[in-house]
Amino acid sequence: MSGLLIRGGRLIDPANGIDTVTDLYVVAGHVAGIGERPEGLHVEREIDAAGQVVCPGLIDLAARPREPGHEHKADITSEAHAAVRGGITTLVCPPDTQPVLDTASVAELIHRRAEDAGAARILPVGALTLGLAGEHLSEMATLRNAGCRAVGDGGRPVADSLVLRRAMEYAATFDLPVMLTPADRWLSAKGCVHEGHVATRLGLTGIPEAAEAAALGRDLALVAQVGTATHFGRLSTATGAAQLREARRRGLPVSADAAVHQLFLTEMDVSGFASNAHVRPPLRTTADRDALRQAVAEGDIEIICSDHQPHESDAKDGPLVETEPGVSGLDTLLALLLRLVDEDVLDLSRAIATATAAPARLLGLDSGRLDVGAPADITVFDPDRVWYVTPEQLRSRGHNTPFRDWELTGRVTHALVGGRHFDFSDT
Repeated sequence: MSGLLIRGGRLIDPANGIDTVTDLYVVAGHVAGIGERPEGLHVEREIDAAGQVVCPGLIDLAARPREPGHEHKADITSEAHAAVRGGITTLVCPPDTQPVLDTASVAELIHRRAEDAGAARILPVGALTLGLAGEHLSEMATLRNAGCRAVGDGGRPVADSLVLRRAMEYAATFDLPVMLTPADRWLSAKGCVHEGHVATRLGLTGIPEAAEAAALGRDLALVAQVGTATHFGRLSTATGAAQLREARRRGLPVSADAAVHQLFLTEMDVSGFASNAHVRPPLRTTADRDALRQAVAEGDIEIICSDHQPHESDAKDGPLVETEPGVSGLDTLLALLLRLVDEDVLDLSRAIATATAAPARLLGLDSGRLDVGAPADITVFDPDRVWYVTPEQLRSRGHNTPFRDWELTGRVTHALVGGRHFDFSDT
């Protein structure tokens, strides 16, 4: 048999507690050996990873490739290739597509387009309710059979608490985790920035931290009642982090993620009406950012995602209140995780775990780890390579990043998706 050798890299596999310089062998799209060459293996190709880090391919828990429905912003082909360039081998797609991801046909379309793209895997999240309207439950068994590993509200919280309770109970019968957005729709409906002194100075309607706290309070009460495994997406406040910590210590089956930009930016970055810093939930205070960092460091928030939402340039032009929220984050996720290491928020293994082992565990995936026999979804990166966030360096069709002109360290040189090799060593 023939295969690929990744030679002499620093192999970090948080799921298995591995951090050592060694060789990794890949055969037929799977990890075939670590350290010692498998018997009878002929090395057909070789990657020299000396001085570089070899780790499981990143799993981005919230990334919108914009297809189907919003192909004027981006599409599965462009974003799947941008993801691999950024070391992300799996994208988890929320259900707020157009049409909504509430039928098997939409899930199958996404799988088919991703397969045709031949780059990152794309895993769809099924809609919790039909049309994400919050009124009638979706056909969750059908969605599960179509490859959905979870169901969620797609950023459109279910207002009716009884409907949400029934949906959570129904999801539990199929062992599907429920992914919820902690935002009270009435408190946050007309806001575009954090309710605070920056909003006051700019004359903008704010979104109070109570919008997150109130929604979390209700949802956690339902989790305590029904016991469904529930994941809260994109926490943004110190209060929310404290609520989550308390719920976990009570033994509730809950988890959460934070968007990586929330760990660096604050409401001050919206000053000057900076539309690329217009996000949902909004950028909060410095105290909120620091509390999120602490929650990540202590493991209460186990997952960091990009919350990738590419936009065409027109969507970010005009008065801030009229622009569309969201950032393009595939290109910068890995480098920002490494900056958290540089700033002593996490060690390198923990940082990698937040985008590999932790999301894989939530969704029950075989990827996110480098066991022998596991899918060969692998990222090789140079942790010392410096690059600048400029339009020329971004592979996503969306250039709406608040990190433009930042100097970042850490660049992917090779990636494997199911053994398919992508070589970026010369770029």
